Amino acid sequence: MARKYFGTDGIRGTANEGKMTAEIAMRVGMAAGRHFTRGEHKHRVVIGKDTRLSGYLLEPALTSGFISMGMDVVLLGPMPTPAVAMLVRSLRADLGVMLTASHNPFRDNGIKLFGPDGNKLSDAIELEIEKKMDNGYDQHLVASEDLGRAQRLNNAVGRYIEFAKNTFPKHLRLDGLRIVLDCANGAAYRTAPSVLWELGAEVITIGTSPNGTNINDHCGSTSPKAMCDKVIKTRADIGIALDGDADRLIVCDEKGKIIDGDQVMATIATNWHENGRLTGDALVATIMSNLGLEKHMESIGLRLERTGVGDRYVVAAMQKLGCNIGGEQSGHIVLSDFNTTGDGLVAALQVLAVLTEKGRPVSKLFELFKPYPQLLKNVRYNEDIDPLKSKHVKQAISDGESTLNGNGRVVIRKSGTEPLIRVMVEGEDNKIITNVANDIVASVQASAQSD
Repeated sequence: MARKYFGTDGIRGTANEGKMTAEIAMRVGMAAGRHFTRGEHKHRVVIGKDTRLSGYLLEPALTSGFISMGMDVVLLGPMPTPAVAMLVRSLRADLGVMLTASHNPFRDNGIKLFGPDGNKLSDAIELEIEKKMDNGYDQHLVASEDLGRAQRLNNAVGRYIEFAKNTFPKHLRLDGLRIVLDCANGAAYRTAPSVLWELGAEVITIGTSPNGTNINDHCGSTSPKAMCDKVIKTRADIGIALDGDADRLIVCDEKGKIIDGDQVMATIATNWHENGRLTGDALVATIMSNLGLEKHMESIGLRLERTGVGDRYVVAAMQKLGCNIGGEQSGHIVLSDFNTTGDGLVAALQVLAVLTEKGRPVSKLFELFKPYPQLLKNVRYNEDIDPLKSKHVKQAISDGESTLNGNGRVVIRKSGTEPLIRVMVEGEDNKIITNVANDIVASVQASAQSD
């Protein structure tokens, strides 16, 4: 069943337009509040946000919706997405909400929902909430004496700082490490620098002066050049860049070279395997992770289990398989020993633990495999047309797979947030994968025009 509001990671859109208005936010609050009101106890919802100007628009609208359903609201202010997932469990809340559009520009915003277990909601629950948003969401308003209340959790920042610090091995410190940290002018601008400093590092910060409109603006994980340049200029040991809601990270070495997210996952998984901490004998990643990562895991007697794109699918597979490390090539890394969702800071701490234990430069530690050449192309299409149903597109994909002859992969999927077909081709030869990708892209474009 097609979804009207929710995409691959909550609801997202341009603030004060379409799916991201105060009215929609209030309806989300009412519908989700209704769905998660179970039992006679006083129900509670936790709301966090990143630093976007539109947070001031959406936060009170959501709050009103929940209060109208009799739920008490705990407001966290600007906090990382993983902090919301953690505090939902810590406060024994019935629901958690994060207002963020992650790595998108400030004009966008979004609504991510977490269940009482700290996990993102399933597709089925999101569909139920959508139904309630459009049908009778206002038919279960509580009596005036049963309205909820709202209050701010003043020590939310301190709680998350202590939580994050406790994920770092107790016998280690970061003394002597010089770290460039880019917080993207986003949700982690207060928490992440404090954690690294309290663990002993010298911290050189970028992107810690949010003004409502500069989140992800030439900074953070989607614009890591500033971090890389700063690492070289200050002769730092490592660079760490978070995104707007701090659930993903990008790492660069002491030479300013970006370390691919697959290499970061491989390094953490290998280290945990060596230390007897890895569970499930596998790393869970998405269909976008490099074939080189899969070969590396096989070489050390482990498996790479693949899922669809989206960290909630990674988490679901981790739970099913009993694995405690999973993630996405883009930098979302889930460490279920600590949290239920991607946490850029906690993942960075595991990277720093390996660096501290091994005592070798980042450039020598985080190149565990040679990645296969990988090409990604995006094709915009009219949402009224589905090019992937075209027999010509299906034939182009089949032909591409035959050309690769088992020495590569073709992955075609729709974006969950934009009208784009994402075409990824991976193989041993750059020329071959380029030809395969171009043929598929041309077929998709021709199909969209002919239909």
